[in-house]
Amino acid sequence: MNRKQKIRIGDLLVQHKAISESQLEQALAEQKSSGRKLGKVLIDLGYTTEDEILELLSKQLDIPHIDIRHFRFDPETARRLPETHARRYRALPLSQNEDGSLLVGMADPTDIFAFDEVSRLLSASVKIGIVRETDLLRTIDLVYRRTEEISNLAEELGEELSDGDYDLDQLMSEEEVSDAPVIRLLQSMFEDAVQVNASDIHIEPDEQVLRIRQRVDGILQEQVIEGKRIASALVTRLKLMSQLNISEKRLPQDGRFSINVKGRTLDVRLSTMPISHGESVVMRLLDQSAGTMSLEQLGIPSDMLPRFKRMISKPQGMVLVTGPTGSGKTTTLYAAVNYVNRPDNKIITVEDPVEYRLPRVNQVQVHPRIGLDFARVLRTALRQDPDIILVGEMRDHETVDIGLRAAMTGHMVFSTLHTNNAVATINRLLDMGAAGYMLAASLDAVIAQRLVRRVCDSCGRDKDPEPQQLAWLRAKVGPEQAETMRFKEGRGCPYCGNTGYRGRVGVYELLEMDEGLTDALRREDLDEFSEQAHRRSRYRPLVLCALDYAEQGVTSLSEVIRLAGGMENLDYTPDLRLDVHAEDAEAHEDQPVDPETGLSLSPEGESPENNPQGRG
Repeated sequence: MNRKQKIRIGDLLVQHKAISESQLEQALAEQKSSGRKLGKVLIDLGYTTEDEILELLSKQLDIPHIDIRHFRFDPETARRLPETHARRYRALPLSQNEDGSLLVGMADPTDIFAFDEVSRLLSASVKIGIVRETDLLRTIDLVYRRTEEISNLAEELGEELSDGDYDLDQLMSEEEVSDAPVIRLLQSMFEDAVQVNASDIHIEPDEQVLRIRQRVDGILQEQVIEGKRIASALVTRLKLMSQLNISEKRLPQDGRFSINVKGRTLDVRLSTMPISHGESVVMRLLDQSAGTMSLEQLGIPSDMLPRFKRMISKPQGMVLVTGPTGSGKTTTLYAAVNYVNRPDNKIITVEDPVEYRLPRVNQVQVHPRIGLDFARVLRTALRQDPDIILVGEMRDHETVDIGLRAAMTGHMVFSTLHTNNAVATINRLLDMGAAGYMLAASLDAVIAQRLVRRVCDSCGRDKDPEPQQLAWLRAKVGPEQAETMRFKEGRGCPYCGNTGYRGRVGVYELLEMDEGLTDALRREDLDEFSEQAHRRSRYRPLVLCALDYAEQGVTSLSEVIRLAGGMENLDYTPDLRLDVHAEDAEAHEDQPVDPETGLSLSPEGESPENNPQGRG
């Protein structure tokens, strides 16, 4: 069927008894006043669903209903229709049939004008499939990446700079700025980063090329641009936007600026560093328009979430969130602050930098260069009568000491620390000079976290563990349980950039202080503290939490093993995985030692804290 007939969607729904006549009349009245499409009005009023409308149209028009999320379309074919027309007509070419015709997904196949225009633009016979509009728009974002545009603009900028006459005044002038290739190049870079939800942009000049890399779901994706002359123009413009010294190229500089991209406000934190072939720039992108997440959105296990909420709701004490850089600690802290952000709570935060602006929260940005460091702000904050204090990071002995004293004197203190797991946090605090008795009196809980990639829901398929993975799994959970576990893995598709993953989820371990742990902490007995922690039935290490998500199909077994540190040295049996204490050190001279905790490492390179009952 080449030309589609006119369909009255309201009459069709009434005819199939999907809605009543009175509901149709109400929807028509709402449509008349709002000007929106009738189908959208019916869905918003709750009279029908989008899937129900699509199924009816599919049968009535005798066209396929395509779930575009699972359709392996050809990106080259899709780009035959220009982006502006794809968005305007809500249409996307998906594949070319054997007879030379094109299968085109449309959100509204009853729009005859759109059908005619798409056919004319494609200059081919068109066969239509009906697709969900929200999925179509998301696919359009993925298809029309800005990589080609970035290359073209970079080439244009390179030609403009070929004579070496880079005019900063002209670049900065208002009348020229919209046409400057460097500005359009930056705009395309940021738009591309927003479309793929990149967290960072890296600009790295090499000897002959410029590398632009984006971190998507924790993994860098690279684009190489020929010619490095444009690097200095990009860096100079970014420095101007960040109000940095453009003449200083020998020293690192840090700055920030805000930019609006496709209706979203990005707060950009910029860092420059001199390297062999110029200056490297890394930009951290924070989407201010997205807002902060709730505790329920973080991925904290359902049995752990109520306990964490109870801990952060206490009137006094200290809760620490730990993990390496980029593990989502700040996101968890902001979610915790949002949970306790009530009119009866005075909240002060001390941050470097302030990442998200929160209502009713007094947020302080530290400036070490002028003496406004964490310790000084924290001392002042205690005189502001706070109920809750958030310290961005416990960086030194003075900050730890003030935070612990604040927790002992009637305040609730939230903070972060860079450690591998919850148990290792105690070792780190003692190394920083904290007294065991103060930790015992102040610390309520430590939650450690990591981020693992989600299996793409468009290409995720069941996958049996490979032999090495199965050996690792048997060592973690035992042979019997390992044989019954089933997992998923993404095959790679256009939606996930052929990575098999899209998005990330947090994995957590929560260590709550009790009488036994507090007593060991007061005596600063680290071995006893570790043993006591692993005897707690509610303490579940990070790797086992990640395995739970893998069993549910949220992440893959490969991601869990990557989190655990790899699959090295699998030639061992689970019974050999025993905690090694100082008195046994001579018998285990070849056993590696964790430099941070001072405890023996398992054959996989993990501390015994992650190995309760000799399993995981």
